[in-house]
Amino acid sequence: MAVTLSSGFKMPLVGFGVWRVEGKDMKDLVINAIKIGYRHFDCAADYKNETEVGEALAGAFQSGLVKREDLFITTKLWNSDHGHVFEACKDSLKKLQLDYLDLYLIHFPVATKHTGVGTTDSALDEDGVLEIDTTISLETTWRAMEDLVSKGLVRSIGISNYDIFLTRDCLAYSKVKPAVNQIETHPYFQRDSLVKFCLKHGVSITAHTPLGGAAANTEWFGSVSCLDDPVLKGLAAKYKRTVAQIVLRWGIQRNTVVIPKTSNLKRLEENFQVFDFELTKEDMDQIKSLDRKHRTNTPGKFWGIDLYA
Repeated sequence: MAVTLSSGFKMPLVGFGVWRVEGKDMKDLVINAIKIGYRHFDCAADYKNETEVGEALAGAFQSGLVKREDLFITTKLWNSDHGHVFEACKDSLKKLQLDYLDLYLIHFPVATKHTGVGTTDSALDEDGVLEIDTTISLETTWRAMEDLVSKGLVRSIGISNYDIFLTRDCLAYSKVKPAVNQIETHPYFQRDSLVKFCLKHGVSITAHTPLGGAAANTEWFGSVSCLDDPVLKGLAAKYKRTVAQIVLRWGIQRNTVVIPKTSNLKRLEENFQVFDFELTKEDMDQIKSLDRKHRTNTPGKFWGIDLYA
């Protein structure tokens, strides 16, 4: 099951997100994910585990478990490398041991002080506030992203954490249109207007944090998880599924791609088993009523500035 991007390439509807996956666990998780049926892997330079992902993928290719052309690999440009897009992409390709990326995203719509290619640091000033680089526009960064396509390093390019205004601007100045906008969206943070705007204009949506962050975001950001919601628990009982499966199925039925993250093998398998049932319109509407406009991924906690303000 896949969505066809505006670039013409197909992106599988369910991917495995490797944010906060420990390097030591990576090989087993990636190999097991491939065996389960995952063909889409979502990475980022800032996750600091591209090398481990690359080793796992190389092992999968060498053993004949899967071919490179059967996989869809995404990674992301970090904020500190907006002025060094080509070098950053090459660095990610080297770590991932790949000749090309299926999708390369601008991780956040902000350029920050350069700290060395691939270091993905977030430099803070003496007041503990993120050092934002005001000399590099997002259009300049996008031009460099477009060059990666013409050089054959990247098949599709996209954006991440862009709102309607920034997405509209990107659509206006781009020669190669953004194929994807990867955003946080889940039952407690549905962002219906942004999702509908992107889809209307040919920009596919990938839902990062599709389960509402669960334990990881509660630990880091003190956020509330939708997985404990009584309505969702009731639907899980009705369909004889896990709450996570209900939430992921909801995401798929609203035409978003979902990239759940887990280090638990049982949940890794469960998260992929979402194609053999369908939520009714009534149940989709019931989940729609749960929206709290509750963002769980709030990096401003570490940056000393709220970029969403």
